[in-house]
Amino acid sequence: MSDETKAIVSVSEMARMCGLSRARFYQLQKAGVFPAPTFQDGRPVYTEEQQLVCLEVRKKNRGVNNKPVLFYARRIITGPVVAKKPTRTPKPSPQEKKDIAELLDGLNALGLTTTTAAQVVEVTKELFPKGTDGLDQGDVLRAVFLHLKRQNRGDKGA
Repeated sequence: MSDETKAIVSVSEMARMCGLSRARFYQLQKAGVFPAPTFQDGRPVYTEEQQLVCLEVRKKNRGVNNKPVLFYARRIITGPVVAKKPTRTPKPSPQEKKDIAELLDGLNALGLTTTTAAQVVEVTKELFPKGTDGLDQGDVLRAVFLHLKRQNRGDKGA
C-alpha cells in the first residue's frame, strides 16, 4: 500500500496503491466503500484529493458510506520472483521399461491390480535412488509391493 499521491491516477493505479486487485476495487467502489472516479477526457481517474480519501478508507477500514469493511492482508512476496523452469524427466530406457513391466506383472499377480506404471516408477525411485541394477528382481518386487501395500492401507485410515 502506497501513501504517495500523484496529480491524477488511473483506476488500476488507485487499486494498486490500496493494495487491491482492480476487480476487488471496482467491487468495493460499486458497494460505496470507495468514491467513484472523476472523468477526464472520457477516462476514469482519481484526483489527488480522491486518492487521499481512498487511502484513508483502506487505512481506517471504514468506507465513504461510513460502513466498516474488512480488507484481507495482501500476500507479500519477498525477494525477486523467478520463474521456475519445468524439470524434464528423462525417458526410461528400454531395459527400464522392461523392468517396470515385469514389476507391474508381479504386483498384479500379488493382487495389486490397480497399480500404474507411474506409481511403480515413483516408488522404485524412492526406494532405490541409485537404481535397481545388480539387485535381485524378487527383492525389488517385494520392497515395492510392501511399500504400496503400506501406502494403500495408510490412505484408507487403517
